[in-house]
Amino acid sequence: MAYTAESISVLKGLEPVRHLPGMYTRTDHPLHIVQEAIDNAADEALGGYCKHISVVLHGDGSISVQDDGRGIPVEIHPTEGVPTVEVVFTQLHAGGKFNKTDGTSAYQFSGGLHGVGVSVTNALSTRLEAEVERGGGRYRIVFAGGNVVEPLARIADTGKRASGTKLRIWPDAQFFNSPHLPLPELERLLRSKAVLLPGLEISLAVEGGETKSWRFTNGMQQYLAEQIDGELASPLFTAENYAVADDENFPLGSGAAWAICWSGDGNLARESYVNLIPTPAGGTHETGLRQAAFEAVKSFAEHRALLPKGVKLTAEDVFSRLSFVLAARVLDPSFQGQIKERLNSRDAVALVSRMLRDPLELWLNEHPDDAKKIAELAIKAAQARSRAGQKVEKRKQSGVAILPGKLSDCQSEDLSRNELFLVEGDSAGGSAKSGRDKEVQAILPLRGKVLNTWEIEPGSLFANREVHDIAVALGIDPHLPDAPDTTLDNLRYGKLVIMTDADVDGSHIRVLLCTLFYRHFPKLIEHGHLYFAQPPLYRLDVPAQGKKRPPRKLYALDDAERVALLDRLKMDGVKPESVDISRFKGLGEMNPEQLWETTMSPDTRRLVRVRLPRDDEARPVLNMLMAKNESAGRRAWMEENGALIGAEV
Repeated sequence: MAYTAESISVLKGLEPVRHLPGMYTRTDHPLHIVQEAIDNAADEALGGYCKHISVVLHGDGSISVQDDGRGIPVEIHPTEGVPTVEVVFTQLHAGGKFNKTDGTSAYQFSGGLHGVGVSVTNALSTRLEAEVERGGGRYRIVFAGGNVVEPLARIADTGKRASGTKLRIWPDAQFFNSPHLPLPELERLLRSKAVLLPGLEISLAVEGGETKSWRFTNGMQQYLAEQIDGELASPLFTAENYAVADDENFPLGSGAAWAICWSGDGNLARESYVNLIPTPAGGTHETGLRQAAFEAVKSFAEHRALLPKGVKLTAEDVFSRLSFVLAARVLDPSFQGQIKERLNSRDAVALVSRMLRDPLELWLNEHPDDAKKIAELAIKAAQARSRAGQKVEKRKQSGVAILPGKLSDCQSEDLSRNELFLVEGDSAGGSAKSGRDKEVQAILPLRGKVLNTWEIEPGSLFANREVHDIAVALGIDPHLPDAPDTTLDNLRYGKLVIMTDADVDGSHIRVLLCTLFYRHFPKLIEHGHLYFAQPPLYRLDVPAQGKKRPPRKLYALDDAERVALLDRLKMDGVKPESVDISRFKGLGEMNPEQLWETTMSPDTRRLVRVRLPRDDEARPVLNMLMAKNESAGRRAWMEENGALIGAEV
């Protein structure tokens, strides 16, 4: 076949888009071509010209996007010789986004780089109708397959101040894997626009269905708070910082707004935007945030001498527990791909870093207690990093494991009688050591929350000191459920008792310890060695009843038992108002005698044995509760069972 001039095809107008749509937009569904229209309306709001954006999903599969901005110009374009609105929808590289030098331009910090925008929307739609209100008139133009089928016409008169644009889009199914818009993703997009543009009202209506709307006066802080399901280590820090007119390094108005916080556990929330465009793949603006956070926290930690000897922080140590919403404004942003999922602009690193570091460092010094918690999180991450990748074995001397120094061991070697109490906190540990039966009861105090070991590999398990000490005290190694029973041959205690406070924190520690034993020491549970102690929540001081009934101290496990005791005392002739009721805040409030009498003495205590459910029913539940990527399932479960949990606590 001859290779001649006729062999070369030239695609004109919107033909390149229809020929290779994947180069210009996402083709899994039509959301991105609709987003182009939404982004244009949001750009009008960014410039201060738009207060309302309305999106409607019609029953015929079309989508309407309407705003009350200035309206697309309808005058004849000076060089193209056709109405400007026609140029906008039929020329790939056309739009107000190129006018960056005009300080009044609504598109000075637009997300558009290549100027393809709604022309791609038009190219990949079977039909597109545009109505513009502007200059006292309402105008209409209609396209099909990217071409004009109804020229621009003035269809009505309006008030002189009326303005805005309404687009109705029929996506062409042949260009997409699915013709349906993902509604949750569309809702997140619209809600984020409302969050990032205070005062803007955005509504989403499904024809024949419900309507949702969003409007935030100062919503970035609220938005981030709703995304986090863990315990915060710091309050949210929300601020914004933009370059001023005499800035020598950055254009006027460029900079960033942000809401950030650190959490000790739970799911992280991270969202970033550039000129209102979501960047789910991150980019250089997030790198700037990372750099600023690292420098600010490191500076605080060094000035306060918080860093332990030999510990050096890295950016990842500081960033590992940071949640954020970041909205950067960048002049002429450069993205990776036309769908703009990742920012590539090199100057955005320095821009965001400089705008954020000084305000963050000032905030840290104004909130020293919170800043110390943030620094502690980073230090823990640094210490964990230094141990990561190394298999840590139990410390041994002459072939025998060295027992933990904080273990108060028992004297007996009779496995059937020996008991090991895992006690929450040093204070309770001290009372337990003093009040125990030293012959058969051993005490191992635990400091704070135990590591969530659900997704920890056995080879890295002993990198955590608390887990290491528990395993050494027990005398057994981590194992799988199908391990032989001989795995427990060196077990040093017949009963392993988890003794924590009768509150929410105590329940959390019990769950973390149960996760450890179920995941890495299942034979302990299978053979009935694991127990929960049940310390009382209330103490009832009953006055004397004559010479025959001296004063008494009664203990109630929970609210129900407290009520039952009061009813019984009332039947015995004791007036309820004469009973002094006190609530224990924790095990540390009990003296050794009380702890022995209520929780440790075999004659008076109540222990609950932990057993494995049938058919391994616990595994999916624990995975839902403890796995890092199961935050959505946990949220749904808590919403369904919250009342039950509250009642138990």
